[in-house]
Amino acid sequence: MIRIGVDVGGMTTKAGCVDEKGTIFGKVSCDSNPKRGYEALIKDIAELARESVSKSGLAMSDITSVGVGIPGIEDAARGIVPFCTNLYWHEVPLRGMLSRMLEKDVYVGNDATVAALAEHKVGASAGANSSVLVTLGTGVGGGVIIDGKPFTGAHGVATEIGHTIIKFDGIECSCGNRGCWECYASARALISFGRDAAREHPQCMIAKSVNDIDEISAKTVIDCAKAEDPVAVKLFDDYAFYVAVGLVNLINTYDPDVILLGGGVSHAGEFLLEAVKEKLAPLIFFKNMKWAELMLATLGNDAGIIGASMLEA
Repeated sequence: MIRIGVDVGGMTTKAGCVDEKGTIFGKVSCDSNPKRGYEALIKDIAELARESVSKSGLAMSDITSVGVGIPGIEDAARGIVPFCTNLYWHEVPLRGMLSRMLEKDVYVGNDATVAALAEHKVGASAGANSSVLVTLGTGVGGGVIIDGKPFTGAHGVATEIGHTIIKFDGIECSCGNRGCWECYASARALISFGRDAAREHPQCMIAKSVNDIDEISAKTVIDCAKAEDPVAVKLFDDYAFYVAVGLVNLINTYDPDVILLGGGVSHAGEFLLEAVKEKLAPLIFFKNMKWAELMLATLGNDAGIIGASMLEA
């Protein structure tokens, strides 16, 4: 069984043919350029799908279905994407348009949810009954799998975990609330904390490792923490605590078998994982019982294509 998976991002859209083992064939991509309007991007998605099939040496008759991961949600009852900020989409009939263009069944899911599905089926959490993927990127995203199926809630927004509030009257978030988890646990947050630290401590390694404070990245902070710079160590220690606070809320809410860390910050690997585990353990409520195993996601940038291809009714 071969399906097409499409990963639509604000910058780049990728597609590939995917088999039941999660192997991608004929991977192709194009610039999303969403400001052109949704019709142009959907036409590009259809063309990428056809191009992937051709590049794989297949025919459209070999394709079972098409799945699309988007940085937003779909109102499944209406088959409409009500809004998708990064794509400038409002009330977009993605599923119907693409289905007519390709003459295939089309399924649509949130990008973090489909990535979680991919990890659950063929990635780090394969074999678990329930799992949560947390992506520590520009924001904090997530996907929840319960009894082997994506959980999105009554209205499709159940896994907007980055906007759970972890600090009353905290940092103002782009969503309009204050104290959202992604204001403290995203790569963007780590960068902001690093730049503030460099201004406050101009002699610290974070400040001295760049020519300009605006060049400080999440990797800059992590590398300096690994080198045991005192300012960076304290900053990363605080960051790991913020990640752990959000994770314990997920554990108390979903009680999953596995929680995976993905996204750009997860490239810190075991250094991040061990720091978060250390902060998480004291926060666990049922300390005498088994709780979620914390692991790193493994599929990386391919998770979107793989997971999208696995979407079904």
